[in-house]
Amino acid sequence: MRKTKRYKTEGANSLWNIYKTVSFWKTFKNTAVIEIGRFIPFMKVKNGMYRSLLGMKIGEQTALAYKVVPDIMFPELISIGRNTIIGYNTVILAHEYLIEEYRLGEVMIGDNVMIGANSTILPGVTIGDGAIVSAATLVHRDVPPGAFAGGNPMQIKEKQ
Repeated sequence: MRKTKRYKTEGANSLWNIYKTVSFWKTFKNTAVIEIGRFIPFMKVKNGMYRSLLGMKIGEQTALAYKVVPDIMFPELISIGRNTIIGYNTVILAHEYLIEEYRLGEVMIGDNVMIGANSTILPGVTIGDGAIVSAATLVHRDVPPGAFAGGNPMQIKEKQ
């Protein structure tokens, strides 16, 4: 089970009430920073922007590839270890807006992790040190350290 906190909403669906849960200006700023960062080819610059302007925790020598999209509403809930690669066009979510509630959860990605291209990481997930997640995987639960995971639904394939 993912580690998320649930918050009930009333009336219209939770996404309709988005600016009651997160500031418009925070979301606007985060969107601008992430859109610029998606296209910056210099890892030190991109990581520095994400650390200082979004509050993300990103380890040294970690690479977020072209068009990676961290959560635009709650990027401060994302932590990525050192020497990790997040593949092309991957989405890292720290929130879920549902019909009657929204959920928030920290995403913790360890050291020396490889996330393949076009993956989606859901809120409340921990990916352990040295794990490998294959391309196009929906990471909907924790991945143990050193494991190989892949697919939709994700399956833990083998330990390294």
